[in-house]
Amino acid sequence: MAKWYEMIERGEKLEEYRENKPYWQKRLLSGKYDAVKFRYGYTPRIMTFRIKEIRLGKGKEEWGAGDNEVFIIELGKRIM
Repeated sequence: MAKWYEMIERGEKLEEYRENKPYWQKRLLSGKYDAVKFRYGYTPRIMTFRIKEIRLGKGKEEWGAGDNEVFIIELGKRIM
């Protein structure tokens, strides 16, 4: 969603969320990641951030997390 992308781009949103479902469990628990890349749809706008931590927990509703436990991808320094 454009709102979340732009909040991350401005440095206001410091976490990204993914549902705690088998699709993301398989990807996020089975690999070691050090960076995450965000694309603004099919445009050339791209940002890459170091990952500080990936954990399960309650995210912030004002940043798009619901009431359920989610994967929290804590963003570090922007590298691109």
